[in-house]
Amino acid sequence: MQPLRKADPSTLAGYRLLGRLGAGGMGVVFLARSAGGTLAALKLIRAEHAADPGFRERFRREARAAERITGRWVVRVLGADPEAREPWLATEYVPGPSLAEAVALHGALPEPTVRALGARLASALVDMHEAGLVHRDVKPGNVLLALDGPRLIDFGIARSAGATALTATDAMIGTPGFLAPEQARVTGAGEVGPASDVFSLGCVLAYALTGERPFGAGAVAAVVYRTVHEEPDLDDVPDTLLPLVAACLAKDPAARPTAAEVRAALGEADGPAGDWLPPGLPALIAQRSTRVLDLPVADPTLLTQEEQPTGVSRRRFLMAGSTAAVAGAGGLTAWLLTRTPGGTGTGTGGTAGPLASYTVGVLTDLSGPTKSDGRGQERGIRLAVEEFNARADRPCDVRLRVEDDGGTAERAKAGAAALLKDPRLIGVLGPTLPVTAIAGGNELSLHAMSLASVIADVQAGQIQNQELKISYFQPRSLQEMMTVPILRYLSERGVVRTAMVEDRAAGHYSWLAVKNAKDYPPSKEKGGVVTSHSVDADSEDFGPAVRAALATDPQGVVFAGVSPRRAALCARALRAQGYRGPCGSVELVLQPEFLTVAGPAAEGWFFGTGYVDPDKLPAARKFTAAYRKRWGLSPTTSVDRFATEAYDVANWALQALRKATANHAESVASGVRNSLLLNPYDGIARPYAALTEKNRHIALMGLFLWQVKGGVPRFLGKFDEAAAKGT
Repeated sequence: MQPLRKADPSTLAGYRLLGRLGAGGMGVVFLARSAGGTLAALKLIRAEHAADPGFRERFRREARAAERITGRWVVRVLGADPEAREPWLATEYVPGPSLAEAVALHGALPEPTVRALGARLASALVDMHEAGLVHRDVKPGNVLLALDGPRLIDFGIARSAGATALTATDAMIGTPGFLAPEQARVTGAGEVGPASDVFSLGCVLAYALTGERPFGAGAVAAVVYRTVHEEPDLDDVPDTLLPLVAACLAKDPAARPTAAEVRAALGEADGPAGDWLPPGLPALIAQRSTRVLDLPVADPTLLTQEEQPTGVSRRRFLMAGSTAAVAGAGGLTAWLLTRTPGGTGTGTGGTAGPLASYTVGVLTDLSGPTKSDGRGQERGIRLAVEEFNARADRPCDVRLRVEDDGGTAERAKAGAAALLKDPRLIGVLGPTLPVTAIAGGNELSLHAMSLASVIADVQAGQIQNQELKISYFQPRSLQEMMTVPILRYLSERGVVRTAMVEDRAAGHYSWLAVKNAKDYPPSKEKGGVVTSHSVDADSEDFGPAVRAALATDPQGVVFAGVSPRRAALCARALRAQGYRGPCGSVELVLQPEFLTVAGPAAEGWFFGTGYVDPDKLPAARKFTAAYRKRWGLSPTTSVDRFATEAYDVANWALQALRKATANHAESVASGVRNSLLLNPYDGIARPYAALTEKNRHIALMGLFLWQVKGGVPRFLGKFDEAAAKGT
């Protein structure tokens, strides 16, 4: 919330205005308090728009219809005056986050929460449709979450032209990504009816269940085209809800269920809400409710004749008022009235205003070839942000915005451009592949926006503009260094003869791996030697190369390549020809496909990686417990790969944000970038710092050794310690 401006009125129609909740082209939304102490969201329409007779008539018609809605799951209209010089409308105020914000902060919601959410929203639509009103803009941003249930807001009143029912009949109405096909057809605006709201509700349910829009993101025209002509992406919607969501998203309005049928399918909508929200969200709602308790009395702005003292204290009006977050909250209300608001300290006197809010972007693969790593990365980052927001001493709030690049350069570029539209963006984390890191990095570098990845390996100079202003940070060891752990292990074992099977399908990577090994062979001081034996890129017959390698009587064999399948074929050839000595390869090979194709031949293989198993790190116990609790994992389920490193890098970025805000940086994003350049961070898995000639040794601290034991990869520890210790 922002303070009132000098040109704003202090009171309006008996409401005392407390601050600005938002503003747009059509008017301003204020937080207001009635004479009886009830909080309200009061929309005031600008006079120039009210001068349009057509606009005023639509406002009048919509206000009358909205006043007839009395359902539990809509914010009720408290008052309106469509005839005033500047028309206004007051509705109940809900201090909880929108569904869009909740998903951005906490990710996809669990199925029980979505069932409760959907049943109550469907109930709200039933009430609206029976009152003869079609919402026409059901979307996550118009759903507020309260402790006792959701509230549907914004009945198409005081919205910008081209967005709602206040538009002319020949304009598209609704929000792309959540509007029905008939809404997208401009000439068919007259077809928009209750079935359109059901389609939008289906989009909202899919979004809540998956964290993604069912018709994707990107340019408006592309989203609208997919909505009209293509099927939605419902792959991640649970099977138990898939038939209902798919029915809601039928292209033909007549084929969709009614709102009443959706409500019946999802379960009871008007019973006790209970603990319907997942962990984390009740605390966020409580936190915002607490801030409202400490709202200062706004100083008068414009002098008006209406202003009268209410004689009601801030605490009393909340106890007597009808704010949805407090109503029905039970014992939580008392806790809210006595706890110290986050960020206010514990002393007496003084009040705390709203904290500034900044956005951390996540650009990662959630639907493409590396989606499992992308999921782990996104989860680790989200946990770090949630923990930051829960701290009482935080200097600001942090919002997470996630863009799925699908593992492609085109989507990475579009995702980066979408993130840059957020004026609060202070940095981006996450690409999983070099191609997406480069595409996203090039787009972000034009604005000197920080980008950091713990998965993608991008060589220096591949991202533009870094010679002028460094904005790309790669807090991970280079893939070309991943042979170091296995070579170090062989050296610690006193191996003198090492054979490398060079897979030419890996191109420059395998050539460089062989060159480095020959330049720095295991047991070099004892006359160690490395021989190489190549396999053509178009061949899957590793027998001849393995036969040549074994002819050198090697004491260790290293696969120089990046393909899990081809590494597995090499392992099978080695086993078939009787070799039982130590073998190894690199992180890119250590995938489920290697274990599946190699079978028993994978046993004993060593791998150099840039990620850890946090369950083997004493310092990570708190993290692993929080991670499993947050994502509902059993104690025996492994923490997702790269989640620990992503958690660390997110905390490094949040450390930079603290420093930037403490230094009152004119540009917080620039302050974050400068802090990342200058200030290292000691994470759970390893230290992190911007790689320079001065601290290149930090890269070696991010190398780890794994070994396949019993058919499962086992973490051995930091490469040098694990190599010295042996297995």
